[in-house]
Amino acid sequence: MLQKQSVKLGKLIKKAMRLRGGGSALPGLVVEKLSPNFLAHALSDLPHGVVVVSGTNGKTTTTKIVVELLKTHGLRVFTNPSGSNFTRGVVASLLDHVDSAGKLDMDIAVLELDEAHAVHFASSVAPAYTLILNVFRDQLDRFGEIDHTAKLLARVVEKTTKGVVLNRDDELVRALAIDVKRDVALRYFGVGNSLLKLFPSDKDMRGAKKKSPEKDRRTPIQPDDVILSKLSGQKATFSFGEETKKSMTLKLAGIYNVQNAAAALALARTILGDDFKEKQSFTALETVRPAFGRGEAITIDGQPLEIVLVKNPSGFRLSLASYRKKPAETMIAINDLYADGRDMSWLWDVDFSDFSASGIPFVSGIRAYDMALRLQYDNVEVGQILPDTAAALQAFLASGNRPKRIFCTYTAMLSLRRELAKTHPLEAIE
Repeated sequence: MLQKQSVKLGKLIKKAMRLRGGGSALPGLVVEKLSPNFLAHALSDLPHGVVVVSGTNGKTTTTKIVVELLKTHGLRVFTNPSGSNFTRGVVASLLDHVDSAGKLDMDIAVLELDEAHAVHFASSVAPAYTLILNVFRDQLDRFGEIDHTAKLLARVVEKTTKGVVLNRDDELVRALAIDVKRDVALRYFGVGNSLLKLFPSDKDMRGAKKKSPEKDRRTPIQPDDVILSKLSGQKATFSFGEETKKSMTLKLAGIYNVQNAAAALALARTILGDDFKEKQSFTALETVRPAFGRGEAITIDGQPLEIVLVKNPSGFRLSLASYRKKPAETMIAINDLYADGRDMSWLWDVDFSDFSASGIPFVSGIRAYDMALRLQYDNVEVGQILPDTAAALQAFLASGNRPKRIFCTYTAMLSLRRELAKTHPLEAIE
């Protein structure tokens, strides 16, 4: 009875929040308080179980790709599409799909989860499958050092019952293999040796002594592994083990998203087993577009505006490398709200010297002046400093008819998209 009452109340609160003009995790919080076993109850009867995607970078885009790959195989998939990766966000998303008794009628759930909340989730619902993407220094004010983050992820891996997919090129992630239960399938994704320099691990970025790529592999490549073997722009070649399978041009922008595609393929193969269909999977992969704020392009007056999420030094460095050969007028918007991480000192670990010739016309966000100071130390001229993101966006869009790009932290991205949504059709974010 309590389960039904909490579901009914949660649905009513969610409807009310939408009438007020936006989504919220509040319904999820209320349901969690009233019915602590809601998640376990809702997800207990899924034929293929629950999939957890976690790690520091790439969760949202990878989850989106996995969902598309599973759907193309005919599975009914529930996911948390808004990128709300706390447990209460998952609960809030479930409220739109469960029946009055709180049960989810789907084949599988694929959930993006924040590293800490993944542990909380796994204590309630044991994942059937887990994908761990990477471990980088991110929001140190929340997680502390990366060894602690790795320990959090190890607890999720320990709870997994059917299959675990790990990043073979990230030493901390690769080491989680020891936490995989003996009867659970273990698979890897990674990149070819010639591409390793494009995808540095946290230790690589910190100047740790690097072994040769060949010696750095702890296990030989297996047939079940998915390897990004070649990459040129958005043209990528994927191999299953040592066997080249497909070269394709992706709609996913950013080299990091191509690596995410390899991770998604590895996870889909693990889940589907003999039912995995290569041809239709590659066709689906070629059509997937970036998740909101992860390199999405919006046409403004005939010119593209790209929105690129940045939240730590590794992600920002990879983003800059990805777009180096695609010059555009650039704006940077940095906030330091809870969802962004309060500690913005990581900006000093990013090299902005590529902008020393062109400059940055606009800097915005709560930490706009800190960002401008950081750019000054790399001899990058800043045009205007406008902390108000709405005002900065309007000035930026009016600054000339040429391709534009905004690098922004999470809450700044949400603010910018809300402004853009007033005049342009955008993918909705709950």
